[in-house]
Amino acid sequence: MKAEKIREIDAKDLAVKAREIDEQLFRLRFQMAMGQMEGLKKYRELKKDRARMLTIQRERQLKESK
Repeated sequence: MKAEKIREIDAKDLAVKAREIDEQLFRLRFQMAMGQMEGLKKYRELKKDRARMLTIQRERQLKESK
């Protein structure tokens, strides 16, 4: 997901999506630990999306505090 698209999402929905990604990452990590390496590309993409979401959340927090 692109950063511009994430910025269009409001704060509440962004938090929900971040939580959903956390759950997906947990499931993928579990699958990879069991030997199913099919999810490695998806895992990397989800990690990057989550990082983008957290970055945008932090930007909004800093903007509000000023």
